[in-house]
Amino acid sequence: MTDHLIGLLLGAEDDWPRAYEALLRRLGAVTAPDGGKHRVRSVRVSIEPFDLRAKPQHELVIDRLAHWYYHPREWLKKIALMDDVYLLNSPFTFQSMEKHAAYCAMMRLGLKVPPTVLVPYKNPVENSRWAYTAARYNQPFDLDAVAETIGYPLYMKPYDGGAWVGVSKIRNREELHAAYDASGERLMHLQQSVEGFDVFARSLSIGPETMVMKFRPELPMHDRYAVDHSFLTPETGDEVVTISRLVNAFFRWEFNSCESLVRGTEVHPIDYANACPDVAVTSLHYYFPWAMAALLRWTVFCVVTGRRPRLDMDTARYFAIADDPQLSYAEKLAGYRRLADEYFEVDRYQEFCATALAHVDELVLEWVTSTEFDSLLKETVRATYPPHEHDRFLGHFGGLVDAWVRDQG
Repeated sequence: MTDHLIGLLLGAEDDWPRAYEALLRRLGAVTAPDGGKHRVRSVRVSIEPFDLRAKPQHELVIDRLAHWYYHPREWLKKIALMDDVYLLNSPFTFQSMEKHAAYCAMMRLGLKVPPTVLVPYKNPVENSRWAYTAARYNQPFDLDAVAETIGYPLYMKPYDGGAWVGVSKIRNREELHAAYDASGERLMHLQQSVEGFDVFARSLSIGPETMVMKFRPELPMHDRYAVDHSFLTPETGDEVVTISRLVNAFFRWEFNSCESLVRGTEVHPIDYANACPDVAVTSLHYYFPWAMAALLRWTVFCVVTGRRPRLDMDTARYFAIADDPQLSYAEKLAGYRRLADEYFEVDRYQEFCATALAHVDELVLEWVTSTEFDSLLKETVRATYPPHEHDRFLGHFGGLVDAWVRDQG
């Protein structure tokens, strides 16, 4: 029996880690294609001083913390560079998760990203060299002229934002200047609004699995993900999946969400860099069991098959497709999909799941209908909402999860 240890590097969340831990315990021994027996367990990673030459016990780490906490980020870099520990999201491309580099890369690959401009800080940053550098090199610019070039309406949003913080829809000159004045020391993008879009699609990808969901950002978080299995045509849905996989394979991200606006037959990706994608049961509800099953399958596949981390970016192969004038947009997407599927070893993964992990769906269904899941849901609701709303949200989320259970039959 070969033992494998997966580390969970966590922040404030507790619901999905408890779910993942419970499913991993229930999984038991896994028989690999070569007949070898494997046992996988997890441990929550603590933060403490680390020797750069110390050997970690973990073979894989699921990171949900290092995008803002630099000490564990440096530990992740160390164990990736020195110890070949597998990471679901590369710590070497975290800056690309600040949106700007991700926009640039996907524009370079020809995706239909709306016109976007990065504008300088409104207020000086805290640096003793600011005054001299700004006086000598910062060029005055006409914010109104920049906005007119993009066209109203547009969005102003932080280049390193998350959770919609600091995002403003700008309809005129007055709103433009009010939002820019309020931005302070935050570095902002101006991005053309995709007006008249038909649907907002949010896709969650875990390894080579992707769930595309209808997203309604104007609603409270517990209502944003609509349960709708046919809101996109098969062709458009496949394009959204391809864009999601392309982004992830390109940047070595394997646990990420992507947001796209669909207008007619065109898909406009607007945000596709998320170091800590939402997987809370109180957000995903109906889709939560799928997310846990996908996370279980991918992490077990990685450690049991000895999948090696790929730290090199390999961008030239993607750019060769982008720069080929003989290829149509659809043909380029197909080429990107081939590269992404190659990176994620889709065929090998599917074969592994069909043999070694064929029972995972049944296992997840049994767990979701157990008293253990019922306790997790109740405790999460009580920790998230005020007492007078407990019954309402227990009924809301319980009903949505029950709908998922019925659909499995």
